[in-house]
Amino acid sequence: MRIDHIHFYVKDALASRAWFVEQMGFQSVASGASCHTRTTVVKSGAIYFVLSSAIAPNSPVAQFLHQHPPGVADIAFNVSDMEYVMERLLKRGAKVLQPLQIHNYEDGCIKWGKVAAWGDMTHTLVERHSFHSIPYFPVQVDWLSSTPNTQTRQGASVQTQHSTLNTSPIEEFTHIDHVVLNVAAGDLAKAVQWYQQVLDFQPQQVFTIQTEKSGLCSQVMVHPVTGTQLPINEPTSANSQIQEFLDVNGGAGVQHIALATRDIVGAIAQRRRQGMSFINVPPSYYRIVRDRNPGYNFSMAEWDAIAQQQILVDWQAKSPQALLLQTFTQPIFAEPTFFFEFIERRWGAKGFGEGNFRALFEAIEREQMKRGCLSIEKS
Repeated sequence: MRIDHIHFYVKDALASRAWFVEQMGFQSVASGASCHTRTTVVKSGAIYFVLSSAIAPNSPVAQFLHQHPPGVADIAFNVSDMEYVMERLLKRGAKVLQPLQIHNYEDGCIKWGKVAAWGDMTHTLVERHSFHSIPYFPVQVDWLSSTPNTQTRQGASVQTQHSTLNTSPIEEFTHIDHVVLNVAAGDLAKAVQWYQQVLDFQPQQVFTIQTEKSGLCSQVMVHPVTGTQLPINEPTSANSQIQEFLDVNGGAGVQHIALATRDIVGAIAQRRRQGMSFINVPPSYYRIVRDRNPGYNFSMAEWDAIAQQQILVDWQAKSPQALLLQTFTQPIFAEPTFFFEFIERRWGAKGFGEGNFRALFEAIEREQMKRGCLSIEKS
C-alpha cells in the first residue's frame, strides 16, 4: 500500500497550481472541471497532488472549506487488487463512502473506492492499469486525463496542461517520504489501532517531546510491505502546537507532508530564490549538533552550506553515518496549519531522528510565540 496521490481542497485550484509550479518547481500535467468543482494535477517525480476548488455551492470542496481551512482532504493509496482490498475493508469495519468503481479506457483501466478515515479525511484506494505516463485520477464521479485533446468523460471537461511556467527540466522532489496526521488529545491510541486493524500499518518509533512551554506524543506507523510512513501526533498540553493546529483546522487533519529529495541543500536554495519561507534555526543549533557527533566528517564547506540553508541534521546511535537532513516550510496557506517538509536520507538513513523531531517542535514553538499563541503553562 503506497501513496498514489494526495488531494488538496483549496480556495482557488488555478492559483494553487501556479504556486506549486512557481514556488515548488512542480509540473502542471492535467486539469478539468465538473458542474461544481474545478480540479488540476501537478507532479514532481513520483509525487502527484490533486488540487480542487469549488465553482458551485454544492461542491464537496465548498462543504469541506465550510468546516476547515484549505488542506489535505484525501490520501490515496495504490493497491494491487481492489476487489480483495474493498472486501477486506468491509470485514474490518471501514465506512465505505464510495463502493468499487471500474472505468475502462482505450489505453488503460482504473479501479477505485473510498473509505472514511480519521476526522473528515478520507482514503481513496486505487488500482491502475495504464499505458500512459500520466495516470487517470478519480475525482468525485469525474475523471482527469493526460490525453492530448479535450474530451468529456462522466460529465467532466478534461484537458492536459503542459505548463510553460516551469522551465526547469529537473524534478527536485522524487517521492513522498511520509505524511503526518494530528489527532485530538486522547485519540492517539484509537487512531493507531484504526490504522493497524483496518489498513495493516504497524507501530514503530514513539516520540514524547516536552518543553517548559508545551508538548506532544507521536507514534510512527509504517506499512510492513511498502514502508509507507504515517506518524500520528497528539497534544499533551492545552497550548501545544498540535492543539493549535486542531483548533484552527476544526479537528484532526494532515499537519505536513515530507517530500524526499536527493539534494536538499540545492532544493532549499532554489526554493528560497523563488521566495519560499522556511522555519528559522538558531546558529547555536549547529554548534550543539557538531558537539553531539564530532566524529562525523563534514567538510567546513558542507557545514557552511547546511547552516546557511538552516537544515536540521540527525542520525541514530546505531548508524551514525546514516544522516537525516530535514527542514520545514512556513505554513503554505493563510492559516497556521499545513506545511511541507523537505528531507534527504543519506547512506540508508531510516526512521526519524529524535534530535530533529525536538528541533522542529521548538522551531514551531518560536513561531507560536511570534503569533502570541504560546505562554508557559502554570501547573
